[in-house]
Amino acid sequence: MFLTMRRQVLLFLSALCLSCALGQVSYSVPEEMTKGSVVGNIAHDLGLDLKRLKSGKARVYTGASVEYIGLNKDRGVLLIQERIDREALCGETTPCALHFQLILENPMELFRVTVEITDINDNTPSFTNAEKRFEISESAVIGSKFILDKAIDSDIGMNGLQRYSLSPADNFVLKSGNQADRSKKVEMVLQKPLDREKQDHISLLLTAVDGGEPQMSGTMQIFVNVLDANDNAPTFSKPLYRAKILENSPKGTSVTTVSASDKDIGSNREVSYLISTTERLLSNLFKIDSKTGEIMLVGEIDYEKAKIYEMDIEAVDSGGLSDSTKVIVDVIDINDNNPHINIVSKSDSISEDSPPNTVIAMLSVNDPDSESNGEVECNIDPNIPFKIQTTLNGFYTLVTEVALDREIASQFNISVTCSDEGVPSLSSSVTLTLQISDVNDNAPVFERSSYEAYIVENNTPGLSIFTVRARDADWNQNARVSYILEDSSVNGVPVSSYVSVSADSGVIHAVRSFDYEQIKDFHFRVKAQDGGSPPLSSNVSVKIIIQDQNDNPPQVLYPVQTGGSLVAEMVPRSADVGYLVTKVVAVDVDSGQNAWLSYKLQKATDRALFEVGLQNGEIRTIRQVTDKDAVKQRLTVIVEDNGQPSRSATVIVNVAVADSFPEVLSEFTDFPHDKEYNDNLTFYLVLALAVVSFLFITCLVVIISVKIYRWRQSRVLYHSSLPVIPYYPPRYSDTLGTGTLPHVYNYEVCRTTDSRRSDCKFGGAGSQNVLIMDPSSTGTMQRMQSEKSILDEPDSPLEVGPNVVISL
Repeated sequence: MFLTMRRQVLLFLSALCLSCALGQVSYSVPEEMTKGSVVGNIAHDLGLDLKRLKSGKARVYTGASVEYIGLNKDRGVLLIQERIDREALCGETTPCALHFQLILENPMELFRVTVEITDINDNTPSFTNAEKRFEISESAVIGSKFILDKAIDSDIGMNGLQRYSLSPADNFVLKSGNQADRSKKVEMVLQKPLDREKQDHISLLLTAVDGGEPQMSGTMQIFVNVLDANDNAPTFSKPLYRAKILENSPKGTSVTTVSASDKDIGSNREVSYLISTTERLLSNLFKIDSKTGEIMLVGEIDYEKAKIYEMDIEAVDSGGLSDSTKVIVDVIDINDNNPHINIVSKSDSISEDSPPNTVIAMLSVNDPDSESNGEVECNIDPNIPFKIQTTLNGFYTLVTEVALDREIASQFNISVTCSDEGVPSLSSSVTLTLQISDVNDNAPVFERSSYEAYIVENNTPGLSIFTVRARDADWNQNARVSYILEDSSVNGVPVSSYVSVSADSGVIHAVRSFDYEQIKDFHFRVKAQDGGSPPLSSNVSVKIIIQDQNDNPPQVLYPVQTGGSLVAEMVPRSADVGYLVTKVVAVDVDSGQNAWLSYKLQKATDRALFEVGLQNGEIRTIRQVTDKDAVKQRLTVIVEDNGQPSRSATVIVNVAVADSFPEVLSEFTDFPHDKEYNDNLTFYLVLALAVVSFLFITCLVVIISVKIYRWRQSRVLYHSSLPVIPYYPPRYSDTLGTGTLPHVYNYEVCRTTDSRRSDCKFGGAGSQNVLIMDPSSTGTMQRMQSEKSILDEPDSPLEVGPNVVISL
């Protein structure tokens, strides 16, 4: 009961002596405290909140040693969780202390804690042997010394061994003195001469007493056998011997040799050497030759277990006289231990946007070797974005050095190598695997800066045109790309009525059927957006080009096919080979080869007289015109494009072969719908004179009618969806470059008094001979010379020179 109260008082006093500074706190507790005893309130002493202990997963880290001290996070106190025996823990080392760390996470923090273990008087002084025997000559002189075994008390300080007592004290007294290692040696000194005849055996009791409360003691029985005459004791040459030996030295290695001399002669001077039996552990490590005094190694020594060994050597002569000396063996350290790396705490993954100096791991490194053999330096690969820093003694933190990018490296295998400074150097390594988690820091990127696709007109709605693709360097949801059609308009119509885009695949579909003649191309933009939060996006320009199909036939612009009259081109009989009769002008609103036109003569009254230019549509004579050629010539020309399949149009060209208008009239009266006329030329002359006045009025009406008709034709072409390619004969120029009419022709007809002769001149002001035959007329003929064509108006697609109109 008294001992328990005493421990509680010691605990209270120890708690008052704690100190905390710069992340370090110290406590002092007595040994042998019961499990669950409070060491101290570390949360209060470190200024930590109890919530911080829980959220930071506070724990005690002792390395590989036994955890004598535990942490109660609910109360914030340190508790005894294993029995602490100071003697087993520290032996004679003082002060005796436990060193450990308190570690917190999120963020990582480390505090060093020192708990000093104070001694209590829980060990009794004891002797190795229960008895000791001496054989002492009766001639031993007063003052002769006899070495006694020292008592062993594992306690220290006042609780340790304090004094010895010897009883009875008739012949011998005790003498104690300090040795070189500051321990007390015990000697029994003869103070009264021995007399074997009176007493040949003496029994003594040696008592060892400590200074603890309560006081404890141990005893050893001493038996003295009194012998005859040996009055000189051996004497060592040195009171203290020092030796050095390398750790891990092989067995049989000589440590040192001790020497003692005896002034006696004969058998009384023979000296035997022995190691004091009080050094129980040393007998397994060292052995002394009893004759020579050579001390040899017989066991294995390890600097990390013991750095120094001390032993008492006795020299005893045959008469029982003895002397002692101390041998101190210093163990020299060699570099035989690799640094030990222990991962205290680590993170398996961090975000790629973590700032520099983010702690990812904490390591504890120690090397039990001494001096430079135990000095450790840790390094990592310099080519990775991390660095290792030292914090407290033996503790390292692994932190990020720069900003990370998961798209460059999503995982790191970090090898930490710790090397000591021994020769040769020893090292240890540990590899940490760190995953880099993704953040949405990359926008989708299209494979091209812009897209251009083609689609043939008259497509079916819903047809897939092509696919846009964008890639996102991020991962998982952050890399999931959706495609969106940006709002815009084409010719005032929303682009969504033209095309649509698949959100998942980026496939662009046609919403409607396209017509090349209405729209040839259009632009729009597609946006690619990832699934991050917030989402990132980019866009790309897309151009859709409509390709032409041969879906339009050629359109004949000249000669104009009228319903009520017949238009005829007049060719004089004096015309030479190659005479230009007229030119068939046609256009095709398609494009490319679909608009390449070719002209062929399908039917003709006389196929041997005329030919049609394949590319330009020019109708020319291929032989000399003769008087035998019929006046009335009817040509059927077919115009074909170059599409697949080909489309065509047909035009009928009437040609009058004559040198005078009466001759023309006489022949053209033979058309099936003409009436029977008198062949009498006088009748026609009279008739011509009769209708002179009417012809003027008719000419005006015709001019106005033709003008209105041409204007209406131009308006029809203007309002159609087809491109208008006006024809202006004879000053026509093919400005579209379609190849339909590749040349410019200007014609002028010069008449002489001889109507059978004419001159065709190129390059002058345009004029053309045109015969308009009206089947419903009564044979009246009027010739009209127009100074300015009625088709010179801006909206007119044709320009015609002076006309010759014959109404029959």
